[in-house]
Amino acid sequence: MWTWVRRYPLVASTLVAGLVVLLLALLGLPVAAQVTATVYVAGIVLGTAVDMVRDILRGHWGLDVLAVVAMVATLAVGEYVAALVVALMLTGGEALEDYAALRARRELTALLDRAPEVAHLLARGTDTHGENQAEVTSAVEDIPAEQVEIGDLLLVRPGEIVPVDGTLLTDRASFDESSLTGEPLPVTRGAGSEVLSGAVNGARAVRLRALRRSADSQYQQILALVREAEEAKAPIVRLADRYAVPFTVFALLLGGVAWAVSGTPVRFAEVLVLATPCPLLIAAPVAFLGGMSRTAKSGVIVKGGPVLETLARARSAAFDKTGTLTRGRPELVAVHAAAELDGDRLLALAASAEQYSSHVFAAAIVTAAKERGLPVVAGTAAREHATHGVQADIDGQTVRVGKLAFIQEVDPGAAATDVPVGQAVAYVSVAGRYAGALALADAPREEAPSVLAWLHQHGVATTVMLTGDARATAEAVSAAVGTQRVHAELLPQDKVRLLRELEPRPVLMVGDGVNDAPVLASADVGIAMGARGATAAGQAADAVILRDDLTGVVDTVRISRHTVRVALTAIWIGIVLSVGLMLIATTGAIPAVVGALTQELVDLATILYALRARSAPGRD
Repeated sequence: MWTWVRRYPLVASTLVAGLVVLLLALLGLPVAAQVTATVYVAGIVLGTAVDMVRDILRGHWGLDVLAVVAMVATLAVGEYVAALVVALMLTGGEALEDYAALRARRELTALLDRAPEVAHLLARGTDTHGENQAEVTSAVEDIPAEQVEIGDLLLVRPGEIVPVDGTLLTDRASFDESSLTGEPLPVTRGAGSEVLSGAVNGARAVRLRALRRSADSQYQQILALVREAEEAKAPIVRLADRYAVPFTVFALLLGGVAWAVSGTPVRFAEVLVLATPCPLLIAAPVAFLGGMSRTAKSGVIVKGGPVLETLARARSAAFDKTGTLTRGRPELVAVHAAAELDGDRLLALAASAEQYSSHVFAAAIVTAAKERGLPVVAGTAAREHATHGVQADIDGQTVRVGKLAFIQEVDPGAAATDVPVGQAVAYVSVAGRYAGALALADAPREEAPSVLAWLHQHGVATTVMLTGDARATAEAVSAAVGTQRVHAELLPQDKVRLLRELEPRPVLMVGDGVNDAPVLASADVGIAMGARGATAAGQAADAVILRDDLTGVVDTVRISRHTVRVALTAIWIGIVLSVGLMLIATTGAIPAVVGALTQELVDLATILYALRARSAPGRD
């Protein structure tokens, strides 16, 4: 109780003032009761008025003016009990909103509440180049999760949360990843698989080798996104403000007309107590918090209510190709070596250079070399040229891997290699001479065509692909998934320029990877495919899909539209009920005290309706 009083002192003091006034009235001291109520409500009016003026000076016209006028009017006509009820409604709005918001954002706060704090250490050590250099401890040691170092050997007991990202050492294990991806069914991992922090272990104890520290692990990155979403500005300020001024003017005019017609100022007060603004100030923000909670349950973290509102109006969509419309896991399908090199040597040199690149093709080339048992050696002077390729000194020779134009900078005679449509080519030069090409294929996501089709059918007029890859490859993927236009061979700045020119607005952009960060940040709404861990894309985006599934875009747009519908309906429920009751009050049929209490029921009805945003939207 004391915690509640400290958190909501105005609510507590209003309740105390009401009890004092009631006691004085029962003791036969009506004048003392009226004076007490008048002094207290006058203090509430003064404090609210000061805050209201500050908001107006900052350019924000709020709805508190109605509550202030209602309290002044009821005091002026001697309806001090009604004034106290309005004061309770105004001060209690914060507590009511907190309660409703707590329910609405349940999934978001659940993520924060279950953050792993303890790790069971089996061995200290590092794990470089796959070598086990751990120093085994004498017994299991419990340490804070943030003290885990890369390479540490950890024990995860049945039912426990995985504290850091790690490599599974146990032969097979089952994990519940629903808090990360929204996928309700447990997933089975084998030895050597990566297990993400935040997953819940199944029925057997397992051993993990730590891949990342706690701060760099998947779950902590998700928590950072959640905190950003939690701290976002109340979303409905923009939406509610569209109704604030006309509703305020209408209520004041109606009260004035009722006063003029009836000839008594009491009628003005009776109308105004039914025009208090809680449906707009509370119900609509609760709906947006509920929508954010619903997206979190679906495996998408949305960074604030304004993102949902903008997404609901999206009319154009742009997509990156690799890792977004495709799986982002290309495989090496052919090695085309120049006459002076054999294929294995070409692949080994290329992989040794590509280990310093963050491009998804680099990982495929390195993986292919390791699978063939080829040496991937350390290099020097490694440097990645964004969207062009990577260069490194390997065994005393400068090796370049990347686009044809990147190779032609050192060997103008390098020529394009013919490959089937849909395959991509990484060209290689060694010591300044063209050395060959590596053909890779990255299949489109199975769900991509249905996602594009849904967007086209639900008001998204324009869909485009923005990619730095070759045009032939991009057009093949576009034909397979169904984007309307293709812009290929782009630099990051080209993507930003084309996105800004895209019509109609608003535009959503879906991408994955460091190179997508600028265009995600410049979009009206940027959505990052973040299933592979935190990247610059995830930090720049407005929403992050936690599961490796493009249908998260459809889920997020659908939930956004459902949320806006619920918020608008809650607003209109409040407005229609309030206007209807105000019209009745103009006849004098609703006394001020009854009107104030009735308006509390209107507030409750709109807030309960707003909580519908937490429910699943219809599958249209």
